[in-house]
Amino acid sequence: MPKAHWVVTYRSLRNTDAWQAYAKLAKPAIINAGGRVIALGKPATIYEAGMDQIVVLVEFNNLQKAIACHETPDYQEALRALGIGNVERDIRIVEGTA
Repeated sequence: MPKAHWVVTYRSLRNTDAWQAYAKLAKPAIINAGGRVIALGKPATIYEAGMDQIVVLVEFNNLQKAIACHETPDYQEALRALGIGNVERDIRIVEGTA
């Protein structure tokens, strides 16, 4: 069964306190749901239409776990801590090829 990944890109971060509160709750929620944060930070190099913004990659053992993680009570609590309008980001769940 192929692994799956959350691919998260931040377009803007308006409230760092809210983002830090989110991160404090989100990381354990993701780990408890079987996720592994494999990259977090700004790009080392940018090509084409890339943006110099924070990127997060999270790996899961399968697509079902990746989707289920987002709906867990712990991750939903992290989203509440983040609040509305404090960040603009794109979260995609992508299944691996092998």
